[in-house]
Amino acid sequence: MIRFLTSFFFLVSLALFFSVYISPEYFPYVGLATLTIPILLVINGFLFIALVFSKRKLALLPLIALLIGWKYVGVTFQFRTDPEPKKGLSVLSYNVHMFSYNKEDDKNRTSKNLIQWIKENPSDIKCFQEFYQDPTTPSRNTIKQLGKETGYNHFYQVIQGNQRSSTFGMAIFSKYPIVNEGIVLDSRSTNGIIFADIKVEKDTFRIYNAHLESMNIPSAELGDFEGIKENYRQTLRKLKRGQVTRATQLEILMDHMENSPYANILVGDFNDVPYSYTYFTLRNIMNNGFEKAGKGFGFTYNKVLFFLRIDNVFFDDALEILDFKTHSEVDYSDHYPISAVFSLDKTIKKIKSDIEE
Repeated sequence: MIRFLTSFFFLVSLALFFSVYISPEYFPYVGLATLTIPILLVINGFLFIALVFSKRKLALLPLIALLIGWKYVGVTFQFRTDPEPKKGLSVLSYNVHMFSYNKEDDKNRTSKNLIQWIKENPSDIKCFQEFYQDPTTPSRNTIKQLGKETGYNHFYQVIQGNQRSSTFGMAIFSKYPIVNEGIVLDSRSTNGIIFADIKVEKDTFRIYNAHLESMNIPSAELGDFEGIKENYRQTLRKLKRGQVTRATQLEILMDHMENSPYANILVGDFNDVPYSYTYFTLRNIMNNGFEKAGKGFGFTYNKVLFFLRIDNVFFDDALEILDFKTHSEVDYSDHYPISAVFSLDKTIKKIKSDIEE
């Protein structure tokens, strides 16, 4: 029985460890199975310890599984201590959930606090998903409050609504000049991808702001496990559709980034966990901010499934990250904001070293 269980979990672990490289377009439900990867790591760890103490050579199997799956430990948890504040190019990403204007509280206090926090945040570049704008109401004219009143340039892409009244979309704000801007993907629903080329001193960076396809499962339903059980087929269809759509959106994004003339910084709400095709496809060509400079678990979802990290910062090898933070103390939205600081010296040093060679 011990030999069977050890061999079984070993084979299952290997299959799931490599399944993150399989597109959901071919195997739609593979992304659901990968959610069990942390559990498999724990099981293999327990089996390894138990078999070592019982002096059985079979311990080699869970050891191999742990070595192959060790990268998943890094995408799950980082052991760093609190770093000292560092200066550089700072980038903020925040799914503001329409600034919580639909939330019933005393005189829209949550919305006011959320906007005030953003205004006081010193980041050089601020990227927002689920951005809400209403020029007819001063308290909800967020472009004016976060842009003109604070000295930030901006690019706002409307996904839904009329420019003369309330609109919904994505936005990039920058202290530095925006020399170019564009749309990578317009889903005409609630998601999309935009970019802005931002000139910082002698360098220019391309900032991508992404909001990939969501599962379209309301938070209230996620907490209703009996409801999910009764409507499991509908829930599975939503999960499948979300994974397949994100895979298609990812192809469009990667093609666009490949043709970028500048170093890329990609931020946003990816609606996918670290054990996914989306995450590992991007991880193969870019660095992840949390893995390189974060700490703890870095959970970014502020609802029932609080253990999810679905907001990310990815960046090219040409850049050096100095700091990464998940602002879990800021709970105004259904997501926590995340921020990263990048060195402004690495690109210059690289150019100098190439000239010297």
